[in-house]
Amino acid sequence: MEATATGTAMVAKDSSVGASMPQVPLAFLESGRHGVVVKVRGRDEQRRHLENLGFVAGAPVGVASHVAGDLIVEVKGTRVALSREAALKVVVAAG
Repeated sequence: MEATATGTAMVAKDSSVGASMPQVPLAFLESGRHGVVVKVRGRDEQRRHLENLGFVAGAPVGVASHVAGDLIVEVKGTRVALSREAALKVVVAAG
């Protein structure tokens, strides 16, 4: 995969999930915006926890709201509250 920088986002240029779309941490999406999970970063335990909540590559996600820096997001039909720290670990292709 080849990636090029566009401001603070990375743009992937291959046929995988989120190809040619800006890739940003989930925490950077504004309320009402949607994206697709590209990858989950972090320690094994934290990554497994997020994946168990539904944050897996290819899963559509939407940000319902930001509350005091934390997020309410919708993934796989369920609303989940995430700390900003956890939301920074989820990389999404923003549409």
